Amino acid sequence: MYKEVCASCHSLRYIAFRHLVGVTHTEEQAKAIAESYMIEDGPDNQGNMFKRPGKLSDYLPKPYPNEEAARAANAGALPPDLSVIVKARHHGEDYIFALLTGYRDPPTGIKLREGLYYNTYFPGGAIGMAQALYDDSVEYEDGTPATMSQHAKDVATFLTWASMPEHDERKLFAGRSIAALGILAATLLYWKRVRYSVLKNYKMTITKSIY
Repeated sequence: MYKEVCASCHSLRYIAFRHLVGVTHTEEQAKAIAESYMIEDGPDNQGNMFKRPGKLSDYLPKPYPNEEAARAANAGALPPDLSVIVKARHHGEDYIFALLTGYRDPPTGIKLREGLYYNTYFPGGAIGMAQALYDDSVEYEDGTPATMSQHAKDVATFLTWASMPEHDERKLFAGRSIAALGILAATLLYWKRVRYSVLKNYKMTITKSIY
């Protein structure tokens, strides 16, 4: 969904092709996707830049060479980078889903200037991005109904992963740490009760000498 719909305007500057391996694609599939792009590299021995097929170590290419070109192609609006968009917006994934499905005709009495579109979930209601998702925008190989809401869910889920690619590993590490600390705490408690039980129950009696 990102490649077919979002990548034409929005970048993912912090995501490399290698990040897709084991998440959305196999290593061979990720290599094939990377090689389908021509990446600018260099300079060569002559001091010239050149184009080469992409590699897994390359980051996803930007749709525009610079900010000015991006604004010129979008009526002055700058498409934001989507690498951490979920963490940068309140309600994160829910906001992305609502925004993508929130396009409506403007209410009576509201006129939008040229290049703006009405979205009930965008602050102020006027957004510079046209509606990108429709029913059957992309066909699913497994036969999943290609509804607009399904497309929006897929995009929101993918961008959530892009914003927090370490999420699963972090949760797994936290779970293992809590389990290890629990075992350690139980061991220390048992050792304390056994080691100091004698001292805690020891009574010292002082007697006076008659001499």
